[in-house]
Amino acid sequence: MIVVVGQPVYRPLEESPAVNGFPARVALAAATRGRAVQLVGKAGEDPAGDAVVLALARGGVGHVALLRDAGMSTPRVPEVLGGDPDTPDDGGTTATQAEASVEPATHRQALDAADVDLALRYLTEFSVLVLGESADQEIVRVVAGAAGWADARLIVVLPAGAPVPDGLPPDAIVFEAPDDDPDGVFAAMVGSFAAAIDDGDDPATAFEASVVEGGWRPSADA
Repeated sequence: MIVVVGQPVYRPLEESPAVNGFPARVALAAATRGRAVQLVGKAGEDPAGDAVVLALARGGVGHVALLRDAGMSTPRVPEVLGGDPDTPDDGGTTATQAEASVEPATHRQALDAADVDLALRYLTEFSVLVLGESADQEIVRVVAGAAGWADARLIVVLPAGAPVPDGLPPDAIVFEAPDDDPDGVFAAMVGSFAAAIDDGDDPATAFEASVVEGGWRPSADA
């Protein structure tokens, strides 16, 4: 089983899935490849949270470790006029641009180390663990420890230019995310990579397969 740690985000555009955010996209991408996937995150006890849970379930991603918190509002991508990716709202923001802007800003503080530790101990068996967003050192410590006791391969996705956290296992795999991934191409690649690792592929083979699946090819001069 693959476990992805990171905050899901509600996307209120009618023609699109109701869940967004990089970790959710990674989880959904891995699930489309037939893998068992669970997402560790937090959502409010509100209609947006209900929609996130439903969208994850429809995409084949488990939510038994998705915490529901009555004291928070589920973070969401701001609504855009007409739901059209090419139609700006009154402030000139299109749906594609809005993907990078999530409200409320407190969504980064939604998950804490205790939440993650509780969820991972509930999910007792997994072979791949993905830390899908920037996290504080305590969450990194919990995730690294869980990878150890579960004998799971840890995949860490860092923002562009971020330093590698201390305390990662020697065999941890670290990706540097692009500054923007509006079409979810990088998230799909990480999800495909995690699925291949879950299948038992070595990292080099898994990376090559995920890159090719994403439609990238080496140039003729490479």
